[in-house]
Amino acid sequence: MNPSDATLPSLAVRRFSSTGVSKPVRSPCFTLFLLERGSGTVRVDHTMHDFAAPVLLCLNPYQRVAFATKRAASGWMLQFHANFFCIETHHHAVGCNGVLFNEVYDVPLVKLDAGLLLQFGRLMEEMDAELRQQAVAHMEVLVSCLKILLIKATRLKLEQQGSDGLAATKRPEVLRRFRELLETRYQTLHSPSEYARLLGTSPKILARLAKTHFHKTLAEIIRDRVMKHAKWQLLHTLKPVKQVAHEVGFDDEFYFSRLFKRSFGCSPAAFREQETAIRGGSNLSM
Repeated sequence: MNPSDATLPSLAVRRFSSTGVSKPVRSPCFTLFLLERGSGTVRVDHTMHDFAAPVLLCLNPYQRVAFATKRAASGWMLQFHANFFCIETHHHAVGCNGVLFNEVYDVPLVKLDAGLLLQFGRLMEEMDAELRQQAVAHMEVLVSCLKILLIKATRLKLEQQGSDGLAATKRPEVLRRFRELLETRYQTLHSPSEYARLLGTSPKILARLAKTHFHKTLAEIIRDRVMKHAKWQLLHTLKPVKQVAHEVGFDDEFYFSRLFKRSFGCSPAAFREQETAIRGGSNLSM
């Protein structure tokens, strides 16, 4: 899908083969890959993740994805835009925001067993059939199937992360403190070495632990948290880009815009314009 195309379908379900996604691609939709077969690595933005089917891969809008497989991956691909189902508006109904999507600190994969693969596969098949048939009340059926899929995947992801959703029992204490510090200082503090200093550890040790447990560099984690804030402000307010940049600690609007484009493939102004056009302005009334 082309991020600049404001005529995108609100929801699409189709069979998937990794042979068509060997080079990085983006979509303005939330994307779920239900991988029934295959193994290898998947690159999400700048981060590599090992995978082995059956597994569910969950991507945010505008993330870049590419597969490098040992065994060709295949299954289902589901894409939906916020104008079809807004996970922020419906967060309390499905609970996936911050778990499956918009999650800065965890891998975007949900492991499945044979029984769960069958359940998710049936939901994909039902949505695919509804899209083809266009029967009475088919939109209601599609939304219901999507909600069930997201709820099941969210519950499963939380189980796999740990009872508090952070897998705290498996991660060093310093990483819990790093997350707490980042959540309070990301708008003013962008240097990995400063976080290490405030946590009383060396940058090298903190970087190694972050890479091992979060599968990202410290700079990537900090950038992702900053951009999560910026994206929300651009989507749901009319604040000028300069003000949004200032909120996340950048006095240079143009430097901020370059960082944003590197993350999402378009400038902050273009992002706001195309998302507002796709959503018919509903995002600005939240």
